[in-house]
Amino acid sequence: MATKCPVTRAEFLAKAEPVKIEIGGTIILADKKEFSTGSFGWYANGKATVMVDGKPVPVQISANLTAIGSKEAGA
Repeated sequence: MATKCPVTRAEFLAKAEPVKIEIGGTIILADKKEFSTGSFGWYANGKATVMVDGKPVPVQISANLTAIGSKEAGA
């Protein structure tokens, strides 16, 4: 059984706020997005540094947060 998204596409686009993501002490904001698949959610990309054994390791961040059931959500 598929999970139904509790908001319509129009509600999401009108009301969704950016989502704050923290990785290794770096904060990036994921902005609302309509994906090419027809789903909607949030997307972020950026760079951060993660410590490993006391050494800074630079990382590339890509994050998709897809609202479950959004592909089938009404307009």
